[in-house]
Amino acid sequence: MSITTPMFQHHKHCDEIFASAEEACANGDWVVGEKAFVLLVDQLETHFRSEEELLFPAFENATGMTSGPTEVMRGEHRQMRDLLQQMQGALAARDADVFGGAADTLLILMQQHNMKEENILYPMCDNALGSSDVGAALVDRLKAP
Repeated sequence: MSITTPMFQHHKHCDEIFASAEEACANGDWVVGEKAFVLLVDQLETHFRSEEELLFPAFENATGMTSGPTEVMRGEHRQMRDLLQQMQGALAARDADVFGGAADTLLILMQQHNMKEENILYPMCDNALGSSDVGAALVDRLKAP
């Protein structure tokens, strides 16, 4: 298993939760939508922290690249966190239009972000980190509830 295989799998897991939250809220099922949204925020934060606290520092230490792709990814994490806050406010207000607009923006950002990680950054991490213990630590951190 590559170091970043658990990250690929967790992207898919988060995508599924996102789809559930978005569908429920679009259909006015706010109770189900809120439960899925709370899980989504939890899982995205777990994913972001796993990268920001473990994977990215290990990659930066191994390569010396501290202002390259990892910095771009951190910036995108901040943008996604901002959108999640907008969605949380819309969810609390039961405002389907605002929720849907922020969700659409988040979906596009997540898709672009994940493609950059999966096609560029993660292969770079696998090459740089090789046989380190980072993969096992990621598996432990990303265990789905």
